[in-house]
Amino acid sequence: MLYPAPLSRGSKVAITAFSSGVPAPLHPRLDLVLNDLRIRGFEVFEGKCLRENTKHVSEPAEVRARELMQFLCDESIDAIMAPWGGEMAMDLLPLLDWNRLQNAKPKWILGFSDVSTILTSVSTKLGWATCHGTNLMQLSLNQTDALTSKVFDFLSLAEGSSFRQVNADFYEEQYANYIKEPHAAFNLTESVKWKILNKDIREEDSVTFSGRLTGGCLDIHMMLYGSEFFNPIACGNEPFIFYLENAELSPTQYFRALQGLKLQGAFKNASGILIGRNAVLDNDSDPVSGTEALTMALGDLSIPVVYDMDIGHLAPNLTLINGALAKIELTQNQGSITQTLI
Repeated sequence: MLYPAPLSRGSKVAITAFSSGVPAPLHPRLDLVLNDLRIRGFEVFEGKCLRENTKHVSEPAEVRARELMQFLCDESIDAIMAPWGGEMAMDLLPLLDWNRLQNAKPKWILGFSDVSTILTSVSTKLGWATCHGTNLMQLSLNQTDALTSKVFDFLSLAEGSSFRQVNADFYEEQYANYIKEPHAAFNLTESVKWKILNKDIREEDSVTFSGRLTGGCLDIHMMLYGSEFFNPIACGNEPFIFYLENAELSPTQYFRALQGLKLQGAFKNASGILIGRNAVLDNDSDPVSGTEALTMALGDLSIPVVYDMDIGHLAPNLTLINGALAKIELTQNQGSITQTLI
């Protein structure tokens, strides 16, 4: 893997919306998090594809691709962030000049949801380590939970370093309304426990496995898998740890997405699978729950499947480095992940 240089005070961070932009009612929140980046010591460069949102996008695809290319090729930029995800980042993939980017300086790109479309593609096509974690619009300085508050600490580490995270104590079930409360922090009310899906493995006192991290939002990655933009087999022969999270798929869609990846052989070189909290809450109108869908799809695997993890749309988020060598450890009382940047 090619690891970008560690971030430090004075690092230049470019902001552009790969997918959804930020409409005017949310500009106070955007201004808050941009100013907080400056307080952290970063130089912030705001792109043109940011403060509008029409038909799910900040600007037409060609404009967004051109700005992203500009930032990716700019040697003075150290990191690129989008405000959040959206629906349409996939339309940038064929418009980026991947041959030219082979000679670009690696930069940290971070976020989750539709941002993971870009993260996975950059890691697959260019071999850059990328960061799946908290989105910019959530990164206010008053967000002090142990996972979110350390994102930039982890991205300041040099290649060869390691860092360890443990499961959060609580997660947020209802999103904050940043229009009414621009300064809102997470409302962490629901207890967290990482769980083992597989019955035989679940009965063990502790579970440990290692591999290279790869993954993102299942809604997107189920369609990208096997393409030139998400082909983990091309990254080497070491085992992988896949991490996936469901944003909008119904239980039956969730089942089909996971089953489809399994039938395509996605998990044959995996040492384990990490599943984020399901953002689609169970309801009485559907006879199948999210956990049942997960069990039907992956319950027969012989590798550990850990679910309800701090990944995805129900904050907080682990910081996961695509390409890092990770070790997962679970006991009855706690889960942890240690990542080494090698």
